[in-house]
Amino acid sequence: MHDKDITTAAVCVYPARVCDAVRALKAAGCNIPVASVATGFPAGQTHLKTRLEEIRLAVEDGATEIDVVINRSLVLTGQWEALYDEIRQFRKACGEAHLKTILATGELGSLTNVYKASMIAMMAGSDFIKTSTGKETVNATFPVAIVMLRAIRDFFWKTGNKIGFKPAGGIRSAKDALAWLSLIKEELGDEWLKPELFRIGASTLLSDIERQARLAAVKQGRTAQAARETKVCISRDTVETGQKGLTCVREAWENGKKHSGMLEGVIINSYESTQPTVCNTLCQNEKSVSQMASHCSCF
Repeated sequence: MHDKDITTAAVCVYPARVCDAVRALKAAGCNIPVASVATGFPAGQTHLKTRLEEIRLAVEDGATEIDVVINRSLVLTGQWEALYDEIRQFRKACGEAHLKTILATGELGSLTNVYKASMIAMMAGSDFIKTSTGKETVNATFPVAIVMLRAIRDFFWKTGNKIGFKPAGGIRSAKDALAWLSLIKEELGDEWLKPELFRIGASTLLSDIERQARLAAVKQGRTAQAARETKVCISRDTVETGQKGLTCVREAWENGKKHSGMLEGVIINSYESTQPTVCNTLCQNEKSVSQMASHCSCF
C-alpha cells in the first residue's frame, strides 16, 4: 500500500528495538516516524528514575514519538498533583519528541476519573491522550471516548490548544475505524480528522485494511476484465451476424442465377437490371465487415 501513498502514521516498538526500526525504515527508503512505548509499558510500575531514563534512551536512539503509561494508583488514590508532576517530567525527558499519554481507562474506576486524568495529562504537556495500552481487560470503548473527547474540547475552549486523541485496543476492522472517525467528526469536527490530531492503535486493524485494499484491487480488475470481455463478445457477434448475412445474400444470388433461365424475358430483364445494385450492396457489406474485424481484439 506504500506505493499508493497509504501508510501508518508511525511504527511503534519497544525501546530496545528503536535502533532496529529506524535502520530498517531508512534502508527501505521510508520516512514513517518511529514511536516507542516507555515508562514501564504496559503496567507503568517501574521506578520513576527508570521510566525517565527509558524515555531518554528511546529518544537518543531515534524515536520521535513516545507513548508513556501513567501510574494508575495515583488516579485511584486521588493523588492528582503527583500525577501532574510525573507527566511533566515525562514531557521534559521527551524533549522535541511528541508525547502520547496512555490513561489505561479500563483500570481507572470511573468516568469521573477518566475526565480528571485526561485534563491533567493535557495540562502537563501531552500532545495526545490515548485510551489504553491494548493489554487491559477493557480497552477503547465509546463511553470512555466521549468523556475524553469532551475533555479535549473543554481544554481547547479554555486554552486554544488542540490535543490529539488515540483510541487503542479492540479496534479490529475497517468498519470499526469508520465508527471512530464518525465519532471524532461529531464531537470535535473535521479539524481533528488528520494524523496530527487523531490516530488509531492499529496492530490488528492494519491486517483488515490490507485485506480490504487487496479485495478492492481484485474487484476492480474483475470489473475491467468483464468490460473487455463484453466488448469482445459484442464485436464477435456483430462480425458473425454480418458474415451470416453475406452468406444468405450469396446463396440467394446463386439460386437466382440457377433459376433465371426458367423465367420469362421481362423477369430476366428486371433481374439483370437489379444485379449491379445487389453487387454494390454485397461489396459494401463485405468492406464494412472487414473493417469491423480489423478493429476487433479477438481477431
